[in-house]
Amino acid sequence: MNSRKIALSIIGGLLIIGSFFGAKYIINSKTTPKPRPEKVVKTVVVETVKNGNVPIIVPANGNLVAKRRVELFSEVQGVFKSGNKLFKPGQEYKAGEILIRIDAAEYYANVQSSKSNLYNLITSIMPDLRLDYPEVFNKWQTFLANFDINKSIPPLPEMTSDKEKYFISGRGILTNYYTIKNLEQRLAKYTIAAPFNGVLTEALVTEGTLVRSGQKLGEFINTNDYELEVAISKTYSDLLNVGEVVELKSIDRNKTYQGKVTRINGRVDLASQTITAFIEVKDPDLREGMYLEAHLKAKEEPNAIEINRSLLLETEQIFVVRDSVLDLIPVKPVYFSDNSVVLKDVPDGITILSKPVMGAYAGMLVKVFNDQVTNTKE
Repeated sequence: MNSRKIALSIIGGLLIIGSFFGAKYIINSKTTPKPRPEKVVKTVVVETVKNGNVPIIVPANGNLVAKRRVELFSEVQGVFKSGNKLFKPGQEYKAGEILIRIDAAEYYANVQSSKSNLYNLITSIMPDLRLDYPEVFNKWQTFLANFDINKSIPPLPEMTSDKEKYFISGRGILTNYYTIKNLEQRLAKYTIAAPFNGVLTEALVTEGTLVRSGQKLGEFINTNDYELEVAISKTYSDLLNVGEVVELKSIDRNKTYQGKVTRINGRVDLASQTITAFIEVKDPDLREGMYLEAHLKAKEEPNAIEINRSLLLETEQIFVVRDSVLDLIPVKPVYFSDNSVVLKDVPDGITILSKPVMGAYAGMLVKVFNDQVTNTKE
């Protein structure tokens, strides 16, 4: 009986051990096939190259400044008198209209007194001229007849002989005459007239203010003509020409204007290595101080193409498509702008990417976008 129990126990243990190893064998022998990744072929947008003349456009920007401007300063002293128009910023004036009138009553009386003295002095020598120099008497008589104390004194008669010059000069007439001319010139400075049609942009005095000599009174500009001063690289200093038409664009209002290069500075700025060009522009909508961007056409690069800068690799190569496979070709960049680059040495008829592809590499299988419009890049 005991032998039988022992035998059954042994047999049961062997069955358990066999079951364990049998299950392990079955588990290890079971193989699950790994999933094969699907091959993804990226769709690309391409263009066919056609070399041609590519204009090199140099961007520049600056603020508009009135071409004709006058800073108003006083050369005399006195009280600022009121005029027909208020001396305020934004006030328009026609050419010849009085901008500023300074009280000159006291100075005017001094000028009139000097004129009167000269008239009396010439009158006093007339009897001597009649007796000693009868040949010149008539022209001096005519001078006195034309002498109006309320007007600018007329030119002195032309003196034809040394005796006449000595006689006139000895009486102090020449000294008095040129003293009065100097006084008249200074009297004219009590009134400042508009030199051209324009607008007062700055007014630093008001009516009744005591104006002192050398004091700035304001600023007056012409609103018809403006200039844009731009700095460009010295590389293009010999390519820009005076008279060239330039496109100007307003950043804030998205409006385009036509300008013209009027002057080019002949000196290169030592710090920035740039030259200054001045562009004249006319438009009723323009105002001084407006910020404009200029596009200067420096030259045309022959046998070249222009592409987006993102398509050019750091190794100076671009991707081309050959039989649905990407490849790289070397190129020669000749000009970079903010968004594009001009390239040479790109063969005609070759197909290039027109939009960058993420993760692109030479040998990559691609598919050309079928619905794209066929374009040529030149």
